[in-house]
Amino acid sequence: MRFVILFFGLCAAALVVSYFYLSRPSVKEPIMERVRAEMVQYQIADRGIRDPLVLQAMRNVPRHKFLPFLQEYRAYEDGPVWIGKGQTISQPYIVALMTEMARVGPEDTVFEVGTGSGYQAAVLGEIVKDVYTVEYIEALGQEAKARLAALGYENVHVRIGDGYQGWPEYAPFNAILVTAGIDHVPQPLIDQLAPGGRMVIPVGADGDTQELLVIEKNLDGRVQETKTIPVRFVPFLGPKKEDRQ
Repeated sequence: MRFVILFFGLCAAALVVSYFYLSRPSVKEPIMERVRAEMVQYQIADRGIRDPLVLQAMRNVPRHKFLPFLQEYRAYEDGPVWIGKGQTISQPYIVALMTEMARVGPEDTVFEVGTGSGYQAAVLGEIVKDVYTVEYIEALGQEAKARLAALGYENVHVRIGDGYQGWPEYAPFNAILVTAGIDHVPQPLIDQLAPGGRMVIPVGADGDTQELLVIEKNLDGRVQETKTIPVRFVPFLGPKKEDRQ
């Protein structure tokens, strides 16, 4: 029995030492960079994402730094990861797909609903001139704001509030991304989309699978809607419909 206890004690000690060794930035970051490159190739490029700006942005953004410390090891999994407060960081492929669907470039200004961890905003921030993003949950929004600032994303602007209303002070936007499921397309967001712009938004009934829609506003102001793929996002948060102005 004594030898069994000693054996498991040595194993536990080895795991602790290994964990702290691998947690050192000089060791961890090169490993994460290699894993991230593999994620971009096998989860994203091999599934048809072709925009070089999107692929490079996904290579550049350290996804693991947008997760709680004990969840970092899951950063490059092929799926969403819970970040607390009932919210998730989206699957890497979905982040890349929505970014590519938005068709954004270096001179564009983008609005995002649902900051969450700040990861999608950071990916956009690698590509566009400015990102304006709104988070309804104050704790998440403050954490994301601090995280983005620490990572040097000076072109990403975070606000706590109701994303349904957009951010009219900085409209119109060349693109709008909504990262929460809602049962309709908010009119304030359509109004704040620039002519020639695109909105990517998951639309469906509460608690159900949504359709990822691409909303295009023509130069004459008319709106065209295209259904793409079924998705499942966390619910859109905010005041009740009757309380919205």
